[in-house]
Amino acid sequence: MSTETLSLESLDAALKAQQALVEMHQTMNMEVYYWWCTALMLMIHAGFLAYEMGASRSKNALAAGIKNILALAMIIPAFYLVGWWIYLSFPAGIIPSSVADALPWSQSMGPKLDEMGTGVFWAAFALFGATTGSILSGAVIERIRVSAFLILTVLVGSVIWILAASWGWHPEGWLLTKLGYHDVGAAGVVHAVAGFFTLGVLINLGARKGKFIQGIAQTIAPHSLPMTLIGLMMIIFGFFGFLGGCIIFNTGDTGWTTIYGTPTNLSAFAFNTLMGFAGGILGCYFATRDPFWAMSGGLVGIISVAAGLDLYDPALAFVLAVGSGIATVKCAQFLERRGIDDAVGAVSVHGFAGFLSLLFVGVFAAGTPNAEGLPSISFTGQALSAVLIAIVGFVPGYLVSYALKKLNVLRVPDAVEDLGIDEVELLSKPYPEANVPATVQSEVPNKLANV
Repeated sequence: MSTETLSLESLDAALKAQQALVEMHQTMNMEVYYWWCTALMLMIHAGFLAYEMGASRSKNALAAGIKNILALAMIIPAFYLVGWWIYLSFPAGIIPSSVADALPWSQSMGPKLDEMGTGVFWAAFALFGATTGSILSGAVIERIRVSAFLILTVLVGSVIWILAASWGWHPEGWLLTKLGYHDVGAAGVVHAVAGFFTLGVLINLGARKGKFIQGIAQTIAPHSLPMTLIGLMMIIFGFFGFLGGCIIFNTGDTGWTTIYGTPTNLSAFAFNTLMGFAGGILGCYFATRDPFWAMSGGLVGIISVAAGLDLYDPALAFVLAVGSGIATVKCAQFLERRGIDDAVGAVSVHGFAGFLSLLFVGVFAAGTPNAEGLPSISFTGQALSAVLIAIVGFVPGYLVSYALKKLNVLRVPDAVEDLGIDEVELLSKPYPEANVPATVQSEVPNKLANV
């Protein structure tokens, strides 16, 4: 063999080795990207915890917090057992085409050195599911049993939302392949589903004692509005991980794509997320002049443009978010007039805004091509999908909470609601120093004088 031949073979081997190294690093970069998206999403749950604790009266603050902690601890293993399998097995409808690799005992659902995608994608989806549980959590504070909440949160966080995601997010999902469904930021498959599920629960749960007097809604003030506002800002921070997890990091030469395989980039998401955030705050603030609603408006604005983050001009995103902020406040007021006690406005902020988000794509992006071979975006397709997603959320939320109500295990007894859930279910108080007897407090100045 000539020296020249050996040299060419050496160069070819070196080139292949270099290509393999580049591909490995691309795959590792993808894995790292979703790792940090998942880490950021945990901030959403820290935010919900602070938000709901602040929105509660002090006698129920710890119950509001522990519900969020337990929701994570329940949804994550439940999603491991059934959620990933549902997503991969139900894209065609209600008849599953079982995917063995998604079953919890399969080899792919654990450490596997030659495969770097399943674990981080599962983790991101598990925290999407946990978000649906936290959406429910805030609306039902101060009167739901912790045990009943956990049953409902596992249902919405591990089964219901992921069924909708299988239909609308999976590359073979029938909403996508038949109706051209477009929802890149999960406005429908996470927020609308959870919002309408929550509405079904609230109908059966009933209002907090004292919320309505002779049919007139009363204000039940948060015990710590500053904590609530900080919590909402933490949720917004976490949403950058949530939305980052909705975009596909491709390891080849394709670049960024939406979950549907259409081209996009993080710049589009950045422009429209921030413009939606700002517009939603302004819309809700000018509609109410209320600090709580102003901060909630940031969520409204992001959700209202989430379905079309890849398509909108930033100016359009801002206008849609302002309008959505105003409309969402009107929706919350309408529900309250109908006797629905949604303690944090979750049905309006997530359900109604998510529903609007799907419709906006049908209005302002109608005719936009989807991935090759799929129907183009249309108002009819978006509207039908939005209605179906609302039904998928509402019906199980209503039926399961109705069953729990009939079994007398949905709501705490009147005496517990009067005393506070913290002292009865948790045997604890959030601010015990506030209950120090006056005789002890009177001794403090004397003790300080002797220091």
